[in-house]
Amino acid sequence: MSTLGERQEALVRALVAGSEIPEGFDTDAVSAAAAALLRKRAAEVAHHLPGVRHHLGDRYLQLFTEWAHGRPKTSSRTDATAFTAHLESIGELVRPPRWHQRRLRRQ
Repeated sequence: MSTLGERQEALVRALVAGSEIPEGFDTDAVSAAAAALLRKRAAEVAHHLPGVRHHLGDRYLQLFTEWAHGRPKTSSRTDATAFTAHLESIGELVRPPRWHQRRLRRQ
């Protein structure tokens, strides 16, 4: 049997890193909470990338959540840099716009 600390750690991994939901937890509730946390994370990253967010329009949230699923958050700034690199690698951004580079340097 696992300890309370181990169960809590497993729950946190399920919420923020896409790990399997531990036994005994309401799957729907944990999934809803994980989705809400991912949307919050996307909004934080969008704050660092307003031009990218505008460029992607309605596709921003979908592209971000696909990229972020299974990737634990480090910092919003680091996520912004890594997400931009991902978008370049899949052809969504040809190269990082100058406004993006300047904005990340200022923050």
